[in-house]
Amino acid sequence: MTRRQQVAWIAGVAALALAAGIGFQLWRLGLLGGPPAAVAGEWVLASQFNDLKGNPQPLAQWRGKVMVVNWWATWCAPCREEMPIFVKLQEKYGERGLIFVGLAVDQRGRVESFARDFGINYPLLIGDVASLDLARKVGNTAGGMPYTVVIDRQGRIAFTELGAVKPAVFESRLLELL
Repeated sequence: MTRRQQVAWIAGVAALALAAGIGFQLWRLGLLGGPPAAVAGEWVLASQFNDLKGNPQPLAQWRGKVMVVNWWATWCAPCREEMPIFVKLQEKYGERGLIFVGLAVDQRGRVESFARDFGINYPLLIGDVASLDLARKVGNTAGGMPYTVVIDRQGRIAFTELGAVKPAVFESRLLELL
């Protein structure tokens, strides 16, 4: 191999490595359509947040169920509107393996009061900066709320929804996973 061929070969390998590195970073940041569903689902399942009593709750405890993780806040009007839908669906399909987990980006006292007033029948956890980072990593690049992630029984993200869910469509999609 001549010197010119060696330089061209090294330059080609370097360009390929650079492109792969840039591609990986764009994928990691969710700028190329986000990570694969199984990877993103595992990120959610590997997380833990405190419940209303301050006890850490790993989301992995619900592995094997169809898990709906919903980022919300008491001050968010669309969040408040969809909560009765979630209560109804939890009651209707909980025995079939459906679990809702509310991840409140709010103060514990406000969430406790809200839970009592609205009769929330599923776990509510208190989110923090890490919860917002997790939401971004699993597709909420806009940072809006409510944001809902549905994880299937195999731990893969089945679908996500930014903004309030549409009840009939949402229930239909959940039934496909149950």
